[in-house]
Amino acid sequence: MVHTRNDQLTFDVLHSLRVKGLANDAVLGALSGVPVEDLSAALDPLVEQGLVVRREGRMPGAMLTPAGKTEHLRLLAQDPATTGAATALNAFYDRFLPINSDFKKVCQRWQMRSEDTPNDHSDPSYDAGVVDQLAQTDEQLQVPLRELADTLPRFGRYLPRLSAALGRVRAGDNASFARPMYDSFHDIWMELHEDLILSTGRTRGAADEG
Repeated sequence: MVHTRNDQLTFDVLHSLRVKGLANDAVLGALSGVPVEDLSAALDPLVEQGLVVRREGRMPGAMLTPAGKTEHLRLLAQDPATTGAATALNAFYDRFLPINSDFKKVCQRWQMRSEDTPNDHSDPSYDAGVVDQLAQTDEQLQVPLRELADTLPRFGRYLPRLSAALGRVRAGDNASFARPMYDSFHDIWMELHEDLILSTGRTRGAADEG
């Protein structure tokens, strides 16, 4: 079982990297709850154990090795907070799927004005309407996600990040809507979805694709 502080820290970091894939320090800190200034101390032993690798260059960050993925699965199966939240996780999953379907439609409208017309973001009125739809979708998620976070606190970390991304979109930062590797609303939503799939022991299926 995950009991000691070090084991919990290891789980938090490995789980966050499994959710994200490749995570820079800012995203890893936000996902794991580990302050950015403490990440090196948390990551260095995992690198030494061959569980994590660090990448430098144009897309720097940390990611799991195959051994790290295996160790994560072991720890996830034994994490008392996750196993104890099984009922809440499954209830949230059922509520999440229709909201996720709505979210995918909003993203499609952001990218395409029609089947054959991309959205070039030259029409502020159109974009404002889609952003309003994004805000409505976010509002649908807030209550069930808060309820899940009451049982499994790590899911509460998504709430302020989604709100911050929505705020940036509303302030005119279009990239904060769906740009990959930008901590965009879409990025954070995908992390939440992946965390949910992992935490419920599911495999991604047609229902998850909306």
